[in-house]
Amino acid sequence: MNSETFRKNIKQILIPEADLQAKIKEVGAQISKEYDGKPLLLVSILNGAFVFMADLCRAITIPCETAFMCAKSYYSGTVSTGVVKITMDLQQDIIDTGRTLNDVKKMLLARNPLSLKIITLLDKPDRRLVDLKADLSLFTIPDLFVIGYGLDCGELYRNLPYIAEYDEEGQAE
Repeated sequence: MNSETFRKNIKQILIPEADLQAKIKEVGAQISKEYDGKPLLLVSILNGAFVFMADLCRAITIPCETAFMCAKSYYSGTVSTGVVKITMDLQQDIIDTGRTLNDVKKMLLARNPLSLKIITLLDKPDRRLVDLKADLSLFTIPDLFVIGYGLDCGELYRNLPYIAEYDEEGQAE
């Protein structure tokens, strides 16, 4: 895929880079204040949340640990399969339909953490199929397939510094 085709699939920018960074800085300060003097483990769901996790971790000013899990429900398409598979669990640990995060939440709660809060960069409440609410959602977006800032379509577009609507019509044959 060349750069022209790559850009054709961007229908519109929904959340510019500056807005993402400002909100993450604000939330980092909030977490730092709330967890000052307490143990803090940030758990990211790979692959889509790794960019958000990196920026959020840098915005937190207190000691914290990081861990990663990998859970898939999309595989290679633009529609969730409804089947959640944990492909990488913790070595130590977008809400869309909510299925993936709901399953991960249940798994983590079974491990009896001191506290568990769900912080999500993006929330699509119109797509929710399970009763799950984040403790904090940085941005609420409409039911669109989005790319950028770690989010992909077919493993591409993660490197965009903003959140954009994916344009399936712009796909090259």
